[in-house]
This record gives sequence, structure tokens and C-alpha cells, in this order.
Amino acid sequence: MRYANTDPELMDLVRRFVTPGRRYLRLGGSSLRLSGPERDLFMRELVKAAGEITPAELGVLFEGGWRERKTASWLVAVAGRTEFRGRIGELLLASEGPGGGAYCITLATFGTSADADLVCRYLDRCLPQPDRVYDQIVALSTLLHLDAVLGTERASPYLAAGGLWQHWTDATPNLLRDPQKYRQVVDQLCSFASECAELFARMETRH
Repeated sequence: MRYANTDPELMDLVRRFVTPGRRYLRLGGSSLRLSGPERDLFMRELVKAAGEITPAELGVLFEGGWRERKTASWLVAVAGRTEFRGRIGELLLASEGPGGGAYCITLATFGTSADADLVCRYLDRCLPQPDRVYDQIVALSTLLHLDAVLGTERASPYLAAGGLWQHWTDATPNLLRDPQKYRQVVDQLCSFASECAELFARMETRH
């Protein structure tokens, strides 16, 4: 891992892409509370950043801490950079601190069976480990979202009576028991990301 306080290259990227307007804090659930001109400005600035950052610079951000990785994942989602699918899958599986939610949303915006495969790999590894309370709820909700998009039922075995989800929730103090409810948040975040992606596509067409 690279650290911004000792890495000039990473620090420069943090100043340009991660911290402006406290972007890394506003990505995710906080973005859903934005409205009116504030929301429009945030979207335009996010889209502009997604167009300015290079693949190499995204690679550097993905080597940083959770703030850098979270921001990079959203920039990848907005620009539709599916070449980062494998890297995001690796980071999700590693479960190194906060940020897994951003990886799930990015995979959800890509919206293919390959993305569902990565989410399933995460669930297969982490649901049998009740001591690892990270992003299981958002991952399963993401799989439900992908099922709706793809016309599949890959979440069903996890949710079946006596399945991995029941075993995990029975063994943890987690208060979020119903992934169908949290799926509404995933749907809203994907909708926000899609709006940004559409704006990004329009801006790219003009160039």
C-alpha cells in the first residue's frame, strides 16, 4: 500500500481527485442526500474528474488507502472503465477496511455476469466468517440488483432457509437483516452512477 503522506505522486492525485469538496466523503450514501444545484455541481465535478484522470493515475489511487480506492472506484464507474473489473474484484475480496460498498456499486453499474461472479466469490468467502463483518449486506443486495438486471436468481441460494445468509446473520450482531430493503439503496446509488455516466458520455461526445 502507498501512503499519501510519504508519497508525493499519490499526494498530488489525492489533492486533485480525492479531497476537492470532500469528494471521498460524499460518494456513496451521502450523495443521495444532495439535491438541486448542489447535486448538479457535485455530479459535474465528479464527471469532469472521471474524464481528466488517466488509467495510470487510477492505478496509483487503487494502491492507496480506503479514501483513494473508494474515489477511484467511483471514477471508474462513471467513466465505464471495465478494464478495472479484475482489480476491483481483488480489492473487494481482500476486504481491507472501508470501501467495499464502492466496489460493489461499480460492479453493479458494469452489470454483467462477470460482475455477478466477483460478488459471488466475495459472498462465498466472507459469509462463512461471522467475525468478518464488512460488506456482506451491500454485496448480497448488489447481487439482488444484478439478478434483476440480468434476469438471473444467483442470490437465491444464499437467501434460502439454512443458507449462508441465515448462518451469517444468526452468528453476527448485524442489524441489517433484510438485503431486499438495502437493495433499494443499491438501486438508488446505481441510478446516481448511471446519471453521472450519461453526463460523462455526453461530455466525451463533445470533445
